[in-house]
Amino acid sequence: MSKFILAIDQGTTSSRAIVFDAERRIAGVGQKEFPQIFPEDGWVEHDPEEIWESVVWSVQTAIKEAKIAAGNIAAIGITNQRETVLVWDRETGKPIHNAIVWQDRRTAPLCARLKKDGHEALVSKKTGLLLDPYFSGTKVKWLLDNVKGARQRADKGELAFGTVDSFLIWRLTGGRMHVTDATNAGRTLLFDIGKNKWDAKLCALLDVPMDILPEVKDCADDFGVTDAALFGAEIPILGVAGDQHAATIGQACFAPGMLKSTYGTGCFALLNTGADMVRSKNRLLTTIAYRLDGETIYALEGSIFIAGAAVQWIRDGLKLVKNASETGPLAQSADPTQHVYMVPAFVGLGAPWWDADARGAIYGLTRNSGPAEIARAALEAVCYQTRDLLEAMRKDWKGGGKDTVLRVDGGMVASDWTMQFLADVLDAPVDRPTILETTALGAAWLAGMKAGVWPGMDEFARSWACDQRFEPQMDDKTRKAKVRGWDEAVRRTLSAPS
Repeated sequence: MSKFILAIDQGTTSSRAIVFDAERRIAGVGQKEFPQIFPEDGWVEHDPEEIWESVVWSVQTAIKEAKIAAGNIAAIGITNQRETVLVWDRETGKPIHNAIVWQDRRTAPLCARLKKDGHEALVSKKTGLLLDPYFSGTKVKWLLDNVKGARQRADKGELAFGTVDSFLIWRLTGGRMHVTDATNAGRTLLFDIGKNKWDAKLCALLDVPMDILPEVKDCADDFGVTDAALFGAEIPILGVAGDQHAATIGQACFAPGMLKSTYGTGCFALLNTGADMVRSKNRLLTTIAYRLDGETIYALEGSIFIAGAAVQWIRDGLKLVKNASETGPLAQSADPTQHVYMVPAFVGLGAPWWDADARGAIYGLTRNSGPAEIARAALEAVCYQTRDLLEAMRKDWKGGGKDTVLRVDGGMVASDWTMQFLADVLDAPVDRPTILETTALGAAWLAGMKAGVWPGMDEFARSWACDQRFEPQMDDKTRKAKVRGWDEAVRRTLSAPS
C-alpha cells in the first residue's frame, strides 16, 4: 500500500518538495530558488515558467532522494504563496503575463480610488479583507486592463485566472482541473467568506468576469490526479491550502485561541477564532483558517510584508553577510548602547498600518554604527512588528488574553537570539516545534488524512512536539523603552495622508 505523502511548498523565493513517510518523518527533499523580477518601484513579478520548472525539478529530486517510485506516493498536498496571481490561456496553458506577486503595489492608486468612492465597507464585510494592493482581485483587473487583448479574450471564455495553487494544479493535471481551495479563494477580494462562494457584486466592482474563476473546494478534497508522464505515475492531489493556513494546520492550531506566526519572506500571525467570524476594529484581517467537510473555521490574521526579506537584503543588497544564518551571531555582537531601528517598509507597511506608500528607513545611526547594529535592527524589527499584531489581536478578540503562547515556524526561527528577543518584546512564551517545516507538514496532513494513511485531527494535534520554549527575560522598563523607540520610528516612516 502507498504510504508516502508528497508536499509541494511553492514559496515566494523558492519551490520545495518534501516526501514524508507514514510516521510523518521527512524521507526526501528537493528545493530550487528562482529569480525575483522588479520592473518598477514597488512592482514584483515572477516568471510562471520558472515557478513551474522549479516545482517539477523539486518534486523529482525529492522522490529520488527518498529512493521511492512515484507509485509509492499516496497523495500530494499543495501549499503556496498566497495572493500572487496568474492568468493563462485555457487552450495552451500559457500565461499571458508574468505572475504578479503578493508584494506588488502597482494597484495602490486603484485601491485608493475604490476607498475614496466608499467601497471598502462592502468589501470588508464580505471578504474580511481591506482594499489593499496585497490582495489578488485588483491584480487580476490590472492584467485584464493592461495586457493587450486580455479583456476581450476573458469575455470570450478563453482565459483562466488562478492563484499559484490553481495554476500548478492545472499544469499537473494536464489542464483537466481548474480549481482552488477556500483559503486561497478567500484572499482574492472576490469571495464571500461567510457564504463561501464567489460574489457577483465584488466581481462587478473589480470588473472581473466570473467565468475565469476556478471552482472552490475544501482544503482536503479531490483536486484531480497528476499526468503519469510528469513523475512516472498518476498521483492524486488531495490537499490544498495557502501557506499561512497550511502552517496553522501544521502547528496543530485547531482550538480557538491558539496562535501561530510564520517567519518567511514576510511574517504572518493567525489566531484561530473557531466558527466565530471576528470583525477586527484594529485593521487586522478576518480570514478562513481552513475548511474541512464543508465546515469553515475562521482566524484573525496580521500580515507583515517584510521579515526574512530584510535579512536577504542585508545579505544580497548590502552584502554585510554571506549567509543569512550569520545575522543572529552578528546581531548578538552589536553595541547594546546604540538604539538603531529599521522599519523594513520596502513594499509598504502591512497590518495594522496598511500604508502602501511607506518605504523602508533606518533610524538612530551614529558614526559607531556598523553591520552588527544594522543586522540587530533588522531582526528586532520582525519582533516589534509581531508585537504590534498581537496587541491588535488582544483588543479584537475576547479570548485573546495575556496568557497567549505563540507557536513559531519558518526559516528565521532557527535563530535562538531572535526567538529570545521575540519572547522578551512580546512578554509571552514562544514555542519552537521539533518540525520546522510546518507549512509543508500542514499540506501533507491534509492530503494524508484525506487519503486515509495519516491520522485525524485529534491524533495529529497530540503528535505536535515542542523543541524549545523561550520565556521572556527582559525587565518591563527596558521593554517599554524599546517599544517606544520602535513606535516613534514607525510614526516617522508612515507616509503623509493624501
